[in-house]
Amino acid sequence: MKFKRITVNPSVCTGKPCIRGLRFPVSRILGLLAAGETKENILKAYPYLEPGDIEEALRFAASLAEEETIEFVSKG
Repeated sequence: MKFKRITVNPSVCTGKPCIRGLRFPVSRILGLLAAGETKENILKAYPYLEPGDIEEALRFAASLAEEETIEFVSKG
């Protein structure tokens, strides 16, 4: 899967995936959404973001989750 709105640059946010080269990490969008913020509120608070940025951040997170395998150890 290719991401047009997500960039990685070692000199921007220590190489974390960011939105369109801005100093706005994908993880910040995901954290805001996880905390209950709406897309509308995020776009209002950060006017340089676009709706497609949020959508692509979610697709990016989904693709990472697809690749990750987590092993749970049951207690008992």
